[in-house]
Amino acid sequence: MKIAMMARNPNLYSHIRLKEAAEERGHELTIINTLRCYMNIAARRPEVYYNGEKLPRFDAVIPRIGASVTFYGLAVLRQFEMQGVFPLNESVAIGRSRDKLRSMQLLAREGLGLPVTTFAHDPKQTEEVLKLAGSAPLVVKLLEGTQGIGVVLADTDRSAKSVIEAFRGAGVNILVQEFIKEAGGTDIRALVVGGRVIATMQRKGAEGEFRSNLHRGGSAQAIKISPIERSTAIRAAKTMGLNVCGVDMLRANHGPVVMEVNSSPGLEGVEKATGIDVAGKIIESLEKSAKPGKTKTRGKG
Repeated sequence: MKIAMMARNPNLYSHIRLKEAAEERGHELTIINTLRCYMNIAARRPEVYYNGEKLPRFDAVIPRIGASVTFYGLAVLRQFEMQGVFPLNESVAIGRSRDKLRSMQLLAREGLGLPVTTFAHDPKQTEEVLKLAGSAPLVVKLLEGTQGIGVVLADTDRSAKSVIEAFRGAGVNILVQEFIKEAGGTDIRALVVGGRVIATMQRKGAEGEFRSNLHRGGSAQAIKISPIERSTAIRAAKTMGLNVCGVDMLRANHGPVVMEVNSSPGLEGVEKATGIDVAGKIIESLEKSAKPGKTKTRGKG
């Protein structure tokens, strides 16, 4: 297959591994910088240009769209979809996962375990939001945050109120969630590929850090998960419509709760922690699924 990978940094571990895995299996993978693409949005002749030349038709595209360029990245991906190029993850599914509020609403509709989550627009409703979320400690999250950026732990009701009012006063959209104390600063990342959990790891935050993100100095180790945790991860991926994703869960007293579904999960932490060839399994799944024009949405919606 001729595969395009949308990625701004070709030197990231995940991107190097995906290219290696594709080439080892006899495919041709070209990394294209998402922001250097431009489009001719013409009736019945959708085209993508790159560095002054029209891109050839690809069989499949692997979108590795950074959170900071989600809007433009999804526009480019939709253009590929309109050409009939098969995406590893569809634009609509990525859009769902990047919108924290929408993703929580979709997961809640399907009855998946979630932390108590509240959302309001008016700073004057802070007291009501705090009552719904429960007493401190509480987690305040920016809707557009990623890799633990824009996540604040408020230890007291007073500090929670101050943080919420500050964010809302600045016109920033936030979620307020209960703090799952029993998780002990750890979470579970389950890699779902093609409707199956293929690798799992437990991440633990650095000393004094409640966020377990590896980018924030956390550590990871392989872990076995329970059948209900496995089922939760698979259902979360299906709800988002993602073929490949990382589902982040916490072990609460009442069962697993989903914190986030990541449509471009990093591969370095999970491959090194588990020894599993995740990149190879992703390419293998792409081989089985990629057929011209098979995209469900074809760039719509």
